Amino acid sequence: MRVADREKTAERLLKSSAEKFYDPEVDIDWSAPLVDGLFYIPEQRISLYGTPLYESLSDSQRIELSKHELASIASVGLWFELLLMQMLVKVVYNTDPTSRHAQYALTEVADECRHSTMFARLVETIGCPAYGPVRSTHRLGKLLPTIGYGPAMYGSILVAEEILDRLQREAMNDDTIQPIVRMVNRIHVLEEARHVRFAREELLRGMGDLRGFELPYQKWLVGYVSMMITRTIINPAVYAAVGLDVREARRQALGNPRFQETIRWSGERIMSFLDEAGLVGKPGMRSWRRSFLIG
Repeated sequence: MRVADREKTAERLLKSSAEKFYDPEVDIDWSAPLVDGLFYIPEQRISLYGTPLYESLSDSQRIELSKHELASIASVGLWFELLLMQMLVKVVYNTDPTSRHAQYALTEVADECRHSTMFARLVETIGCPAYGPVRSTHRLGKLLPTIGYGPAMYGSILVAEEILDRLQREAMNDDTIQPIVRMVNRIHVLEEARHVRFAREELLRGMGDLRGFELPYQKWLVGYVSMMITRTIINPAVYAAVGLDVREARRQALGNPRFQETIRWSGERIMSFLDEAGLVGKPGMRSWRRSFLIG
């Protein structure tokens, strides 16, 4: 897997960032009314879609559940972007700030600040709680900027970004989805493409610099963090919003073949990349299977 020169890549990404970026405070009409009868995520991507509990819901309850699942996805995405920013700042802390590499990392932090504000405004606009991850995962997340480094750090970033990216690419072209959600998705997809390019190349460079004894830890960490991401993307509290028993709904969602397939589908491209890069394997396989990213 060939990797371009680090400084040349950073130079191109800096130029692209200067030419094409969005300010969600200016480019999104947050006062626009929501449209009755439209979903907030594609119906087939709702975690309970196809389960007995889903069949028991009315059309309005299904739309309401999609709204709360969107709020969970957006607020979990915000949480992970906060972790990403901490990890990028750590990279810059140990890098020559006059390098294009460091300057692009700072530019990406600025992008993520806007994205986090955008996700927060979206959750506020649709009138849902900012669910975020469950409490135990939130606490564990504090460790990631400390224990994460090298390929596993970038691999974890890519899993979160590329799962969200594929879900958003599908939704932004779906006429059954709320217009404001589609606009948020479109902005995030366009800007996130630069971040993915940056992280993929850094991961490959990091693999070349690893010492042999470090590889098992890198495989374990990226698998474990990926499991945390996919298991927490839908906070179980969303089910209470439509009157469902939270424990039973969570049980049916995790056992739902359609939801598991959604996770696998959303992670297809990144899993292929991580496997080719040499990061998928023991001792991380138990976590990968529990993540639903592989069968």
